[in-house]
Amino acid sequence: MVSTIQVLPKEVVHLITAGEVIDSLAAVVRELVENSLDAGATRIVVSIWPEQWRVRVADNGCGMNLEDLQRAASAHSTSKIHSCADLWKITSLGFRGEALHSLTTLAELEILSRPSPVVSAQFTGGTRIVYGYGGQILHQQAAAIAPGTVVTVSNLFGSCIARRQGLPAIAQQMKAVQATIYQIALCHPQVAWQVWQNDREWFNISPAGTMGKLLPQLIQQVRPGDLQELQIELSHSPQHSLNIVVGLPDRCHRHRPDWLRVAVNGRIVKAPELEQTILGAFHRTLPRDRYPVCCLHLVISPDQINWNRNPAKTEIYLNDLSFWQKQVSQAIEQALRINSDTIQEAVHTTRVGKLIKVAEESGAYNTNCSTSSEDHSTSHTLKAVGQVNNTYIVAEHPGGLWLVEQHIAHERILYEQLCDRWQIVPIEPPIILYQLSSLQVSQLQRLGLDIEPFGEQLWAIRSIPAMLQQRDDCADAILELSRGGDLQTAQVAVACRSAIRNGTPLSLPEMQQILDDWQRTRNPRTCPHGRPIFLSLEESSLARFFRRHWVIGKSHGI
Repeated sequence: MVSTIQVLPKEVVHLITAGEVIDSLAAVVRELVENSLDAGATRIVVSIWPEQWRVRVADNGCGMNLEDLQRAASAHSTSKIHSCADLWKITSLGFRGEALHSLTTLAELEILSRPSPVVSAQFTGGTRIVYGYGGQILHQQAAAIAPGTVVTVSNLFGSCIARRQGLPAIAQQMKAVQATIYQIALCHPQVAWQVWQNDREWFNISPAGTMGKLLPQLIQQVRPGDLQELQIELSHSPQHSLNIVVGLPDRCHRHRPDWLRVAVNGRIVKAPELEQTILGAFHRTLPRDRYPVCCLHLVISPDQINWNRNPAKTEIYLNDLSFWQKQVSQAIEQALRINSDTIQEAVHTTRVGKLIKVAEESGAYNTNCSTSSEDHSTSHTLKAVGQVNNTYIVAEHPGGLWLVEQHIAHERILYEQLCDRWQIVPIEPPIILYQLSSLQVSQLQRLGLDIEPFGEQLWAIRSIPAMLQQRDDCADAILELSRGGDLQTAQVAVACRSAIRNGTPLSLPEMQQILDDWQRTRNPRTCPHGRPIFLSLEESSLARFFRRHWVIGKSHGI
């Protein structure tokens, strides 16, 4: 078998960002696991003895022959690149050839490996090598081992006790190890993982077909039905694709942006611009101070990425960033729509008992409104069949029954209309307000309203948002707008005040109009404040509850 690990030429080494990448137990796990994945492993076992500063990673990858093992811990030795040109077509997780060499300067390193029969046509046994400082071979012998590789790192930072003392507590380090494995597993869902701590199984991750099917194993209390996954092949380039998993905003969200992840070509990366794009796409769909669950994996042609920005390869230079931002926004918008492809059972039927009547002041409203987003129409037909407590529209659809809260459904419709067409119109006579502060006056001017003094402590409002023009409580609405917030905050306030109040009786045509307009909105799952708009009772749940699977006759005791 021909050796594949080679020492990089000096001109290549000079182009690679230098720097220490081994700075914790988690970093050791990351580097060794990435080598396992590059070797084609489908099963990885990680064992950690934190008090002993020892880590072992075993895999069923392609393995290494004797010549490769002898070079594996040399400085800048790698099988993944060979020339300067290779730096612009990186397809592996590792490529610098620093990790194993760095470990020999920080710890005791032992590798057992045996090539897979697929790699080597002739029979090749396993080999065990113990490395000394700088990659020098201290001991070499034949070893009985299945095809694959076992790497053991012992006494990490043993020669630099001060460095150990500067690291976080063991418990925090183990959390970092778990987070590292979760991140890598998310990008490689086809791999099976076993993780041991102090000779006891800590956790395991079963292989899954996609990132979305794996995610419920990693996040507690998140079910498959809470997620929507899209895999999009981009037609302009066969080498580009987008895989995104979205937590539906009416079902799951987080206190922190800890599950907002961006991956590129198999590795989680820091991508502030793409993260902001994701947050922007979820704007006004979540409750205040809540963050989405969203995992994005981009597969991009290697020549469009420069991985040589950070030694840990977590920061990259990405060509054509604006293109990817647009694709991500469109993908999230598609995932949040309601149609026959994205509807799943939202909640268990016991949630019905939690529905309460929200009494609000009734009034006259115009429900004959249409959204400008005609291109977001859906084939998922909802038919209004009634109203509960003058609050919830009962809607029938082919898969079961829905309850839609009329106020917030209408609020979502109006809010998106205002976002698309924020129109300020003149009024006559003007609205007179009393004792406005200078901040309130500035706020109304910032929103585009025409306001001028009208006497001592009096102000005349000569233009208002068009949607408020016919309302009796227009003055109260303007006063509310004067109390602060940006344009979108004002649009939410206007939409909320203008929407149908709960407690308002509606005719079937009025209910149907709301359902039709609501389904065509861009973000129909929640109102602009983040409240869920609908409760779905799927036919399968109804059938189970009423036990319709029973055989006719037997259920009557015949």
